[in-house]
Amino acid sequence: MSAPAPSPLAIVDAEPLPRQEEVLTDAALAFVAELHRNFTARRDELLTRRQDRRAEIARTSTLDFRPETAEIRAADWKVAPAPAALNDRRVEITGPTDRKMTINALNSGAKVWLADFEDASAPTWENVVLGQLNLIDAYERRIDFTDARSGKSYALKDAAQLATVVMRPRGWHLEERHLQFDGRPVPGALVDFGLYFFHNAQRLIDLGKGPYFYLPKTESYLEARLWNDIFVFAQDYVGIPQGTVRATVLIETITAAYEMEEILFELKDHAAGLNAGRWDYLFSIVKNFRDGGAKFVLPDRNAVTMTAPFMRAYTELLVRTCHKRGAHAIGGMAAFIPSRRDAEVNKVAFEKVKADKDREAGDGFDGSWVAHPDLVPIAMASFDAVLGDKPNQKDRLREDVSVAAGDLIAIDSLDAKPTYAGLVSAVQVGTRYIEAWLRGLGAVAIFNLMEDAATAEISRSQIWQWINAEVVFENGEKATAELARKVAAEELAAIRAEIGEEAFAAGKWQQAHDLLLKVSLDADYADFLTLPAYDQLVG
Repeated sequence: MSAPAPSPLAIVDAEPLPRQEEVLTDAALAFVAELHRNFTARRDELLTRRQDRRAEIARTSTLDFRPETAEIRAADWKVAPAPAALNDRRVEITGPTDRKMTINALNSGAKVWLADFEDASAPTWENVVLGQLNLIDAYERRIDFTDARSGKSYALKDAAQLATVVMRPRGWHLEERHLQFDGRPVPGALVDFGLYFFHNAQRLIDLGKGPYFYLPKTESYLEARLWNDIFVFAQDYVGIPQGTVRATVLIETITAAYEMEEILFELKDHAAGLNAGRWDYLFSIVKNFRDGGAKFVLPDRNAVTMTAPFMRAYTELLVRTCHKRGAHAIGGMAAFIPSRRDAEVNKVAFEKVKADKDREAGDGFDGSWVAHPDLVPIAMASFDAVLGDKPNQKDRLREDVSVAAGDLIAIDSLDAKPTYAGLVSAVQVGTRYIEAWLRGLGAVAIFNLMEDAATAEISRSQIWQWINAEVVFENGEKATAELARKVAAEELAAIRAEIGEEAFAAGKWQQAHDLLLKVSLDADYADFLTLPAYDQLVG
């Protein structure tokens, strides 16, 4: 299909960036414009449908597998076979697409790099455009980086040693204010997908790989259908074979957990697998069941491990679903960031990571995520022990797994309660993460864990839920707006003392404090923290 001329109504509203003309070409913008004109209206309808579904949950306080798709669940079908570059995914590293991370992730020894334009990337225009440029440069092998502070230089290893890239665009709810067509902003998902696909689809095919994607924040099989239609359109547009695109869907919303088979079915010719998240999944539970009363109140986030009964139901159902349909099942994140100063902290954390990855490999997952290169060998050893020379364990069908609809929302099956220390932790991590995000950083090391936007979402959601559920902590204090404000003020003062007046003034600490309290205390619960935060993001 020949590309039409770019719309005269295309507006790039941002200060020029170095080499942006290599990304924002007329042809690439014309492609994004076509995506916008063909698919944004459907995106809008699906966002409205999310609100309708949420209102239904508020009325019923329950969810079930969808009766209208029972035939799909009963039928015998499989997704397309995995391409060679995505057949072995035993360890995947995640991270944003800044220049240093691009090199380190590709060189990490992981089988896959999730190149993240979503939760690990604050969507400044610089991050959006230069992140695309870094990936182009990596595929062209013209990327290097020298750390200004250490003087250390970074360069790519041989092609055979590099991780396969699976790129994650932004979720459907986010707009890209810097790029407008026909008088309105383009959805961030279409900007990220469109620029990456247009520039790199053929490049990747020439490298023996392909345009592979992670799809975030999916809430229904109809959203997967929209993505599938986008893939069909995009492949025709640039003239590559149908089925070249492969997509792995993050099952990180509670509604999607009830539609896993349907999601794979909608993407059948383009599906690569499903991934089991954690923080966004818990955030989704709070968001959807926030009116459901005490039985839906989550304890401290660190008390909700993947072995909690309702989380185990979710992960085991995901493995069974994927393998029944011939898809990869990818496990959750090991977010620990090794300490360069405390070997004992590392020893304890590495043991926990090993136990977690051993469990996932033993449960039938085909791979798992890590946030730091030092964790790659630990996760690799866990999966090597189970897989051996096999690329995956999709032949392990897990027909022993039986999950009822109620098992996925049996939050009260977990024997843990919210604590005052949990409230303090939510305020600390939420404040520190939001401050970094407002400065343009999406992946942030906080207390030896790599945190991203999902961290802030679960932090503010738990504060909101505990206050609205009138939780009483173990110390006798009741969760109230006043208590949250007191803890937040104490944390702000502690940060000021910790980093000094000059650094405090140079940061966005008061802004982060105010925003955390707003989204934690407002009676009208914001669907996504990143929506009001984006209005305050500079750049």
